[in-house]
Amino acid sequence: MTVSPVRNGSGSPDPVWVPDAGDVAETRIAEFGRFVSERTGREMGSYADLWEFSVECVDEFWLAVRDFFDVIAEGGRETVLAGEVMPGARWFPGARVNYAENALRHRGLGVAVVSVGEDGSASELSWDELRAQVGAVAGWLRAQGVGRGDRVVGYLPNTVHAVVAFLASASVGAVWSACGQDYGAAGAAARFAQLEPVVVFAADGYRWNGRVHDRRAEVSALVDLLPSVRAVVHVPVVGVGPGGSGSHLWEEVVAGSAEVEFERVGFDDPLWVLYSSGTTGVPKGIVHGHGGVVVDHYKLLGLHHDLGVGDRFFWYTTTNWMMWNLVVSGLLVGSTIVLYDGSPSCPGPQRLWEIAAEYRVKVVGVSPGYLLGCAKAGVEPGRDLDLSALRLVGSTGAPLPEQSYRWVADHVGPRVQVGSVSGGTDVVSGFAGSAPNTAVWAGEISAPMLGVALQAWDGNGESVVGEVGELVVTRPMPSMPIFFWNDPDGSRYREAYFDTYPGVWRHGDWVTVTERGSVLISGRSDATLNRQGVRLGSADIYEVVENMAEIDEAMVIGVELADGGYWMPLFVVVAAGAELDDQLRARIVEAIRTQASPRHVPDEIIAVLAIPHTRTGKKMEVPVKRVLQGAPVEKIIGSDTVDDVEALRYFTRYQPTPPTR
Repeated sequence: MTVSPVRNGSGSPDPVWVPDAGDVAETRIAEFGRFVSERTGREMGSYADLWEFSVECVDEFWLAVRDFFDVIAEGGRETVLAGEVMPGARWFPGARVNYAENALRHRGLGVAVVSVGEDGSASELSWDELRAQVGAVAGWLRAQGVGRGDRVVGYLPNTVHAVVAFLASASVGAVWSACGQDYGAAGAAARFAQLEPVVVFAADGYRWNGRVHDRRAEVSALVDLLPSVRAVVHVPVVGVGPGGSGSHLWEEVVAGSAEVEFERVGFDDPLWVLYSSGTTGVPKGIVHGHGGVVVDHYKLLGLHHDLGVGDRFFWYTTTNWMMWNLVVSGLLVGSTIVLYDGSPSCPGPQRLWEIAAEYRVKVVGVSPGYLLGCAKAGVEPGRDLDLSALRLVGSTGAPLPEQSYRWVADHVGPRVQVGSVSGGTDVVSGFAGSAPNTAVWAGEISAPMLGVALQAWDGNGESVVGEVGELVVTRPMPSMPIFFWNDPDGSRYREAYFDTYPGVWRHGDWVTVTERGSVLISGRSDATLNRQGVRLGSADIYEVVENMAEIDEAMVIGVELADGGYWMPLFVVVAAGAELDDQLRARIVEAIRTQASPRHVPDEIIAVLAIPHTRTGKKMEVPVKRVLQGAPVEKIIGSDTVDDVEALRYFTRYQPTPPTR
């Protein structure tokens, strides 16, 4: 069963944002619709028309994307998709392409990269300057013997150095991987050692919340854990000096004058390796190919975000997270990418809005937590700053609560679209999101993205509408992983996505597809709240509780007990000046009962000092559940996987049985 997105059903609530017909006509997705209509003779008057075409005529759609964006590639036009069996479907067989060649196709003195530091420092690189630096670093890599298939890694914060090093690596056909310096040496090595890298780019440190973190000792320890490394490049970020003898200085590496040359590789040649969170063992190396990333990111950024030449694109991220990779892809469509390295709330909660205003950003991306924090802090970016260039506020990492949609309209701008996105590292892209021609309903993601055959499936593998099911994708996407690292027979890859429904991608999220085609994410299906056979969404509880001024953050866990019982505690971080007394507990219970449902009311409400997160900011519901069931912390995750291991260890006081009040 296929559900057409964005066709308003009877009794649906009013949207909080609707596209203006005149504005939509000037967008790239409208231009693409006209382009497709001319090629196919099909009517593309709405987003729903285009989405239906994209999942019904997969070959035609992705060839149209390649042609519309004039992707630099040779060959491979005879067949777009060789087989549709997942995994194993191959895109554009015979095509040769290079990501960096597409990213650096733009020339001139216009600004390509803006890099902003927490200390207020800022720098800019023009397209010509960026190309020159990439050419110099690529020439240096070739001089070190680095070529197609070799691995180059970056132990780097979110600065321009990481962008240059990645593009240089991609240009010579090498495979890139990166992580931030909030990982210690052991955590970084758990990821990098799998790859046997030959070159490491490593910074001297990073800034966070007003402090300088000197990481030279960690760099030295990391290199000792990577015996395959032949060369180390010292990257000056905080100015504390080189990290030991024998390393090459960044200034020397970029001093060359070589014109950048691009090694065109197979469409499925590895471009980069990203990693699973590592909460269930050693982080899995997820490998994406040059071609799949190029065509998917052209589609996502050019059509869904309406980014083009000269637009400014800023998404708060670190090099640990797939959003960093997506930000760099802003270069594909000719946009200026804005990087920020530091705390999003230093020196104040309005910091990211200030950057968006100063650099005339068109698309800004933040977390749901940041928007909630801004609301609680009473910031007024729309009143206090010039955000007249802003068109889209993106949000990802967790479901965006309904009140945040309304806050953006009231406090950022009524004509600013909210684009909540559901996606992941697995596909380095999105499954559901918005577009300039989709309406927005508070608390909902506007629609499945183009080219994504998204459905909600019940336990019988049947598509359902208006009720919770497993998020599945029934047809291949170009940016699905080409393989997992060190998985020669593909068994780990198949187990991760295809064991439940053979031939169909199961992502591991609970999702509802509404009658009007919008999408609601209820939480991870491996952290299900299941009371007496009824599945509940943790996001519904967070939306209620985290909107209370007395609560900074919350985590709800459903624990199956050894005696057959079921315990559903709610852990809360209480705001400064508040106390979790009986009165506040009663208010929380009443709010959940009336705003979610009586079934959502927890068995216990317990105050904790902090909620543990992955390095990309996701609440660690599954590891906490395993701790509450009695598993030792050390057997669940490595300390470098969690942002605060003591916060996770704190939960051991509640194992193996629940406490009594």
